[in-house]
Amino acid sequence: MGEFYTRRPVYARRMPRLALAALAASVLLAGCAPALSFPNATVGKPLAVPAHESRPDGPGPFPAVVLMHGCHGVSQSTRDWARWFRDHGYVALIVDSWAARGIKDGCVPGPDVPSTERFDDAVGALRWLHARPYVDSRRVGAIGWSNGGVFAIALVNGPSLERAKRRGVEMPAPGFAASVAVYPGGCYSLVSEQVVRPLLLLIGDADDWTLPAECARMVEAMRSRGADATLVLYPGAVHYFDVEGQPRVVLPEVENRNKPGGCCGATVGFDAAASADAHRRVEQFFGRHLGPR
Repeated sequence: MGEFYTRRPVYARRMPRLALAALAASVLLAGCAPALSFPNATVGKPLAVPAHESRPDGPGPFPAVVLMHGCHGVSQSTRDWARWFRDHGYVALIVDSWAARGIKDGCVPGPDVPSTERFDDAVGALRWLHARPYVDSRRVGAIGWSNGGVFAIALVNGPSLERAKRRGVEMPAPGFAASVAVYPGGCYSLVSEQVVRPLLLLIGDADDWTLPAECARMVEAMRSRGADATLVLYPGAVHYFDVEGQPRVVLPEVENRNKPGGCCGATVGFDAAASADAHRRVEQFFGRHLGPR
């Protein structure tokens, strides 16, 4: 699995249309009630955001990671990642942006959630973590998948932080130390912007839902301006490559801006090799940037 800093666009291969199938259980919304909530950072009208916390045994202080779900919401895969982070010594906080707004499935056509709202949810999560005596506030990272991936980028993106400040939303110091975006949406909107903290972006080169070519252009542009940004492309992998048990299928009902008229259909599927490599790289990346100070 190679890292690509290509100067040429990388284009996803067209995928054959596979038999229609429902989402695997691992990408359905989890039914467990959240154990906590926190106010988000929206000025004047903070919203209570449900969250799920996993943390190691002991007093800490531990590094922490904020987890931002994709458009299908908090899934078993999200919870698996949270447990994986806990087992590796991190406090993991899943931010349930959809439950806070009564959204069951954000992948199908419906009302839009303003981009500022999920950003404000993550800032509220960081404030909540800073108030925990077992969290080292200097060592907090973010990770997001798909729709959540673009917000994981925004949390370390200089212009996003400046726009938030103008709205009265200031990131509590020292902010997020590093961020991981897994098959993120919105790369095309950030090509002219610049992350100010380390970023790791993981995506399949056959993803037809969030195009790898757009993310390659974004990372290359940021790197050319001096950003610490790394792109990893997984050959043949598609969206949800890290969702164990997810068969390779086309989801016919989901919105997809890459299709005519923005609707509908996207290929998803687990890729064991890509998933294993992604876990290894995330472990190394956060170990390097959230390690002991």
